[in-house]
Amino acid sequence: MPSQPTTSTLPGEPEPSRRRRKEARPQELLDAALDLFVEKGFAATKIDDVAARAGVSKGTVYLYFPSKEELLKAVIRHNLSLTIAQGDGIVAQFDGPTADLIRLVANTWWERVGETQASGIFKLIITEVRNFPDLARFYAEEVIEPGERLIVRLLQRGVDRGEFRPTNLYDTAHSLIFPMLMLCLHKHSIGACSAAEAIAKNPSGFIANHIDLMLHGLSVPRAG
Repeated sequence: MPSQPTTSTLPGEPEPSRRRRKEARPQELLDAALDLFVEKGFAATKIDDVAARAGVSKGTVYLYFPSKEELLKAVIRHNLSLTIAQGDGIVAQFDGPTADLIRLVANTWWERVGETQASGIFKLIITEVRNFPDLARFYAEEVIEPGERLIVRLLQRGVDRGEFRPTNLYDTAHSLIFPMLMLCLHKHSIGACSAAEAIAKNPSGFIANHIDLMLHGLSVPRAG
């Protein structure tokens, strides 16, 4: 009896392995672009470089992303905007004390951004985005404003529950965020120096101390 075909691929249809590769290609391009933007900078990176790093033709990159600017926007959305959206979900579902929620959000953010190549995006933005006004507006709308809203929402939760005293929420949000961003900048600049290894080797300790200072300050509590 003749053997039966073991595949359901129709005539003219791509093989399953090729379909899987095609589906994975946008992610491969985003990963290659992120690596190169962080290594070389946005202005110095060419689409040809991204294509070569991803192992595809230049035309394939343009098939998914019409310009280098749109490619960077996609990198930012995938690595930062998505993480902020995930943070919103964490805040919405958390039932415990707000102090614990702050620790959870900060550590989750560091795990998904700070410990990854995405941490280099902040240095890229600071050093180059001033020369690209459209990208500056995009970054403000996609990252800065949603990030502020998330932290303000988190702080307001603590005030509403009687856990935090009322403060200027936006200033407090910035006080929480900026040291975390500086930790990422440190990692991609002076952190490469041996003299700065203490912080680079223990970012979780830095984050824990930073949050403790934000929650309790430096003053010794007075009796009663």
